[in-house]
Amino acid sequence: MRRATDTLPYEPTLFRLPNRIHILVWTILLGLSLALLGLSKNYAERNVWGNWKESNNLRNSQYAERIQIESFFRTQANAWSNLSYVIVGFYCIAFGWRDFSTSKSGTVNYLTRTPAMSLLFGVACCLLGFSSGFFHTSLTRLGQQLDVASMYGPLLVLIAISLGSRVPKLKLFKGRFVISSWVFLAVIIVVAEVLFYRYKWSMSSTVVMATLLQLTSGLTLLDFLRPIQKKSIICLIAAVLTLVAGVICRQLDVAGRFSGPDTWLQGHSFWHVLTAASLGFMYLYHRAKQDRD
Repeated sequence: MRRATDTLPYEPTLFRLPNRIHILVWTILLGLSLALLGLSKNYAERNVWGNWKESNNLRNSQYAERIQIESFFRTQANAWSNLSYVIVGFYCIAFGWRDFSTSKSGTVNYLTRTPAMSLLFGVACCLLGFSSGFFHTSLTRLGQQLDVASMYGPLLVLIAISLGSRVPKLKLFKGRFVISSWVFLAVIIVVAEVLFYRYKWSMSSTVVMATLLQLTSGLTLLDFLRPIQKKSIICLIAAVLTLVAGVICRQLDVAGRFSGPDTWLQGHSFWHVLTAASLGFMYLYHRAKQDRD
């Protein structure tokens, strides 16, 4: 039985999560950070990436941060800032895990009725954090391939959440077989990610990213055909503002107008933090809105 003080499963704010979840998330993050620091110290004077195939960004970088070829972290700020995606991913996984064990009687929100989508989005964000972090740490061709392919994952899941909330069940064989649509959508996402990785070098990442953003935006606009709660609108506005701010920081960094090459305040690292925040706000937007009358 749910106590009166318990958070409703569709509550969007992080601050109403149990303290044990916050402690677990930040303990894991601390352990991960200490492990990375240990690797950095152990390989401080060794070029561990020397035998790996170089990314074109190693010799002709498009980022302002100075490259330390002989260090484990060839770029420091741009690598460490990817932990922001991991934090978002951990919390989305925590939400999904909690939804599995929480009564959802009367819930009108798709995400809380479908914990697997929260887990899928959280894993996609963690994969993005790992892949982008690996790329900016090593500046290898493999890292670049993983980085670009993983950028699409969170957007694919956001699109799947929008579609799943509209068609939660699929009726097959003239209605004799009914399955939850998230299963079908999850398979499509995994297959798409594999293909994006496989054919990364034969497609334009700009075109793919623009297409996914347009789909995400279009499906979000359709939500306004029904009443939208105030807290959903606030989350959506925050998602847009943080994304715009991230793009500005990234472009200033590319133009060499954000900061010097040796500071931790790099425009591209702000891009990581702000786009991670944007993804988090989009998740909270979907978690706050009403998907069922």
